[in-house]
Parts: sequence; C-alpha cells; structure tokens
Amino acid sequence: MNVSSRELDRSSPIPYYFQLQQILRELIEQGEPKEGERLPGEHQLCESFAVSRTVVRQALGELENEGLVERHKGRGTFVAKKKLPDFLVQELTGLYEEALTHGRRIESTVRKLECVPAGGVIARELGLTEGDPVILLDRVRNIDGELWTANTTYLPYDLCPELLNEDMAEQSLYELLEHKYEITIATARRSVEAILASKSIAKALGISEGTAVLVLRSTSFAADERPIEYFVSYYPGEKSLFSVTLNRRNDSMAPIDA
Repeated sequence: MNVSSRELDRSSPIPYYFQLQQILRELIEQGEPKEGERLPGEHQLCESFAVSRTVVRQALGELENEGLVERHKGRGTFVAKKKLPDFLVQELTGLYEEALTHGRRIESTVRKLECVPAGGVIARELGLTEGDPVILLDRVRNIDGELWTANTTYLPYDLCPELLNEDMAEQSLYELLEHKYEITIATARRSVEAILASKSIAKALGISEGTAVLVLRSTSFAADERPIEYFVSYYPGEKSLFSVTLNRRNDSMAPIDA
C-alpha cells in the first residue's frame, strides 16, 4: 500500500481519524492492497501521517466495522475478502448462477446423491407421505477455492429419477431441472436463522464447533403449486451477506398509526 503520496488536511475541521479512514478506504477500493493482503502496521501509519496511535487505531476500527478489513492480534490488519451477496432469500436463483453472475468460480463436492425414504419434515415440505422415496443431493460448495456452504437438497423421486445418474459436481441444479427435465420453479418459501454449528456442520464447513452459522431453508413450488424441492444450506456467519429488497406498503395498506 503506497501511502507516501497521501496527506491529511490539517486545516480541515474533519477529524484526523476520519480523514485517514477515507484515505485507506480509497486505496482498498482501488485494489491496493488486494483482498487478503496486509496493510501497513500501526507504527508505519503513525509515521506516514504524523498522527498518534489512537488516531490510527480508531481509523482501522471504523474500517473493521464496515467489514473492509480484518484485524488479527499479533499479525496485523488485512483487507477483508469480499462477501458474495446472496440473493437466495428474495430471488429464485441458485448459488451456481449467483456466483457466475458476480464473476466467481464455483465448485461442488458431491457427498451424497441417492434415493432415500422421506422423513417427517421432508415429507411435509414436499407434500409426500412419510417413507415415500426422495432424491437426496448433499454437496459442499466452494467459491474461488474457498469453502462456502454445505447444502442438502431433497426432491420427489418420481419428479426426476434420472437425476441420480447426473454429475452434479459442476452443474446448476436449477438449470438442469429447467432445461433437461422441463421442471421450472415458480415460487418459493424461504427463511434464514442463526444457529451454533453442531459437530457435523462444523466439520462440513471446516470451522469450530459452536461457531455461528446462518441456515437458509427453502421449499420451492411449480406453477401449479406442487412442491418440487426442499433444501437446507449452512453458511459460515463471517462469510455470508444476505441481501433483501423491501417495498413499503402503499397508503391504503398502511396502518393508521404508522
């Protein structure tokens, strides 16, 4: 990071820490340094900008609060890796399509692809009778070589039995369903909650047991309202960003005391 050409405006009423914060943010946004790279140490920043360590620490603290940097005790401050905005809570796209849209490389490791009897929750969500056959697709997904999510999907067996013969390591499930099996998802009901990772979830995501994770659950429906998919995805909390678009109700729908 080249900070030698940057200066604070000492005649400005704007606090030094805020000016330093803006300078560092601009450099980070310009890719200097890049994601995962280390920023100059506190002592170097103090010397370069002729400010106290308190000013430097406050500026770095604000950048950390914005999610732009990560501070590691004894190691220094690093540019945070960008989170992939996940629109799965509001748009009927899969992670595969979402990653490609943002120019990211996605890879999947298929842990299971088999026919199993539907348990109580799965049967209820898919409108089946408990014990009915369902296809189970269990994958761990990597984005740009980094472990991203563990995902388990269930589909009624009679919907697409040939799916059991597909290689799902490098395919989009939604594109496959739509273009090969002519099954289109029209609507979905989705929810997100935070939980502490169990031993099995932690192992799948490569994190410590008890770490905070986000759980996305979804039931998808065809145009005739037939349930066609149920999935559960686990995301490490520090890597996840769920984006939601909200619309304010019009005046005729708003409560009188709003």
